[in-house]
Amino acid sequence: MDREAVAEFLRHRREQLKPSDVGLPDGARRRAPGLRREEVAQLAMMSTDYYTRLEQQRGPQPSTQMLSSISRALRLTSDERDYLFRVAGQAVPDRIGTSEHVAPALQRVFDRLSDTPALIISILGETLLQNTLAATLFGDHVGAPGLERFEPYRWFLHPDEARSHYPPEDHDRNSRAQVAGLRAASATAGAQAQARMLVTELTKHSDEFRRLWERQEVAQRFADHKTLIHPEVGSFEVDCQVLFTEDRGQALLVLTPEPRSEAEEKIRLLSVLGRERFGARAGTPSSMR
Repeated sequence: MDREAVAEFLRHRREQLKPSDVGLPDGARRRAPGLRREEVAQLAMMSTDYYTRLEQQRGPQPSTQMLSSISRALRLTSDERDYLFRVAGQAVPDRIGTSEHVAPALQRVFDRLSDTPALIISILGETLLQNTLAATLFGDHVGAPGLERFEPYRWFLHPDEARSHYPPEDHDRNSRAQVAGLRAASATAGAQAQARMLVTELTKHSDEFRRLWERQEVAQRFADHKTLIHPEVGSFEVDCQVLFTEDRGQALLVLTPEPRSEAEEKIRLLSVLGRERFGARAGTPSSMR
């Protein structure tokens, strides 16, 4: 780990960003350019002390998860992300398909979505980012361990929780869509460890998955209209708009209700529930993943 190179790079990138670049209000006049250290730490979901020590060449070698979180917080390009990993002494992640590094262009759109559920997932269904509304609706999966972060894994191996967000009459169709989408994605991801591990675990532990996998169905799995269920507001209908990166390795999902509908009112109520739930823990520093 080149501590000096890490510190100088982080400081320089932080000073180049404006609050509006990362979805934060500009606020009062600032004495120094760029973001504050505590703002970067908040965006990266780590303690301010941990991030400050990295900029002061005093911190421990950050894990790959920490580096991924910092890369997203600082809106690094893929090249900049790779440089940070190298000077921090970590192997550079694969850029193809299953990378956890959110594309900056997709991140900028995501940052502006606060009044409707939105999330970014990888080609294999890994939850990379969620706004508060999406976490309130589906559960907070960004910090989940291991394969728990992947939607197909939760759908087949934790069906009671994962399927509770959808009406029972949609479960069979969603199961087929999950498997058909995973088959298409695994062909793109090739023999990468995540894709291989995900299919192996599902085949081993889920009879339903194994039966559907043998059907050899291949399809894009995003339905354009969904009925969703939340235990406190009931069921409501939304349209699902999907924005892909150029290589289709990541997708931004935006769930929008019909204007002036009952669904719109229920999403407003979810927004209040989310602020209460996540606001209670906002002051607690945490490590990412």
